[in-house]
Amino acid sequence: MSVVNAKEIQDRTKGLALRVMKLVDALPRGRSADVVANQLVRCATSVGANYRAVCRARSTAEFISKMSIVVEETDETLYWLELISESGLLPPKKVQGLMDEATEFVAIFARSRATAKKNQQVRK
Repeated sequence: MSVVNAKEIQDRTKGLALRVMKLVDALPRGRSADVVANQLVRCATSVGANYRAVCRARSTAEFISKMSIVVEETDETLYWLELISESGLLPPKKVQGLMDEATEFVAIFARSRATAKKNQQVRK
């Protein structure tokens, strides 16, 4: 993927959250599905909200700290999507696009965090 700007990522992370909200509405009602749905909505909406906080970081250390949260929340989103797919709560086809987007975000955010850590070490 080419280099993207912060606004584009903000828009994409919001889009991820909106798509997850629609996906959750398609889940069957039941104990397991309800637990997974709640967890998925929490972490998927957290990705975009925390990325916005990353964009307002006042220092490299703060950027790294906040980006670490974004990486964790994105990876957790991927986990819940995998559970939905693998448990048969929804057909894998319905979940795959979101899984692909979350996987791409994990890579982008982890790479960004690693670069910031590397740059922080160079400055010390």
